[in-house]
Amino acid sequence: MPPTIRCQDLVKTYPGKPPVEAVRGLDLEVHPGECFGLLGPNGAGKTTTIEILEGLLTPTSGQVEVLGKSWGGSEEEEIRQRIGISLQETRLSDKLTVHETIVLFRSFYNQGITPDEALGLVSLHEKANARISSLSGGQKQRLAVACALVGDPLLVFLDEPTTGLDPQSRRQLWDVVRDLRDGGRTIMLTTHYMDEAERLCDRVAVVDQGKVIALGTPRDLITRLGGDQVIEFRVKEEGPQLSHEAFGSLPGVQSTFCDAGTIVLHVEEIHAALPAVMDKLRADQAELAQLTTRQASLEDVFVTLTGRHLRDGGE
Repeated sequence: MPPTIRCQDLVKTYPGKPPVEAVRGLDLEVHPGECFGLLGPNGAGKTTTIEILEGLLTPTSGQVEVLGKSWGGSEEEEIRQRIGISLQETRLSDKLTVHETIVLFRSFYNQGITPDEALGLVSLHEKANARISSLSGGQKQRLAVACALVGDPLLVFLDEPTTGLDPQSRRQLWDVVRDLRDGGRTIMLTTHYMDEAERLCDRVAVVDQGKVIALGTPRDLITRLGGDQVIEFRVKEEGPQLSHEAFGSLPGVQSTFCDAGTIVLHVEEIHAALPAVMDKLRADQAELAQLTTRQASLEDVFVTLTGRHLRDGGE
């Protein structure tokens, strides 16, 4: 099957002195029926890319196809009828009820599902007659997703759908996303939560400086780090300060990184690497202030590639 989203050599430049290159030759394909995560730090070009794919921005150059069709011509309306968009913050009329809101959004589409079916997809039946002003943050986010689904889209854009939600509301929305994917819809997801991307996405792309710098399944990207386990430690400030590179030749250590004063080691065999780390610290007369071990995660991939944490801020 052809890709649901395809962009080739995508460029977006904003005028100025000098001009700002938000997207610099980005290539991307999203396959039918997958949940695809687009991740990027501040100023990476992620938001610009998403808005081009949604038809909200016009690229400076490059090719963009959504559902096999192109923006900017006679096919625009056809694309809009087959996509759904849930923005990071959707402002709805407080005076309308949940059901009235869904009826309003259903009127924008030539075909789709019934308002009751849309509410059923996000488990909001019991709130059908409640006014928007009475909903919790999680309920408003689920309603925003329902508004994106009422046109029965083939492709759904979810822009940071769980930002600011409590853990229970986040997990409820995770269930909604899983159900959408299991139902055959293609999902483009942006998020500032690495655990969310790991749990929900079939593949992810890390974007930085306007280009895709890593692409694959979360497990594949973690494996490419060279170690499935992580040793993190800090030494006391009053003692000798060590560089992370000094630990790179120890048994079992695959790669090293320094994150805000914490030395991060990616290792294959923690039972071999940890004693070697302790021996080196003793030999260098460095005293530990903190030490932890854990499984490698998508957050490690992101920090290694970009030198920043994703939740350091939005674009």
